[in-house]
Amino acid sequence: MPTVVSEVLVNAPLEKVYAVAKDVAVYPEFMEDIESIEILEKTPERQVSKWVGIIKEFNRRIRWTEEDFWNDVDHTCRFAQTEGDFALYQGTWGFKEQDGGTVATLTLEYDYNVPLIGNLIKGVLKKKTQANCDGITSAIKMRAESL
Repeated sequence: MPTVVSEVLVNAPLEKVYAVAKDVAVYPEFMEDIESIEILEKTPERQVSKWVGIIKEFNRRIRWTEEDFWNDVDHTCRFAQTEGDFALYQGTWGFKEQDGGTVATLTLEYDYNVPLIGNLIKGVLKKKTQANCDGITSAIKMRAESL
């Protein structure tokens, strides 16, 4: 399965960056590729949310429900799709203090089945997925640094 990794150094304290990332309900306010997120269930450690993402280049919306497991001690999150348009969608967030700031790392493993999809389109999809993950980490950086 394809995997993408996006990492960014945020000039903000670990707790602030982690809190921004954990508050997924407000992502649509500052991430242009996310149309909506509805929180279905929420506890301090577990959250279930329904997402609608936008792929402008393909004039398409992608929908999925994901389950997140947040670890406030280790500053990590494991997430996975429970239903939706992906054949596989799972990954991790990790946050570590570094150089007076925080390194945020997003790792995503995915599979998006499109009948008769060729290698060229798979390459385009991987580039788009990488750009999307880079956009998410960048948006987290900008949000945390501006608060």
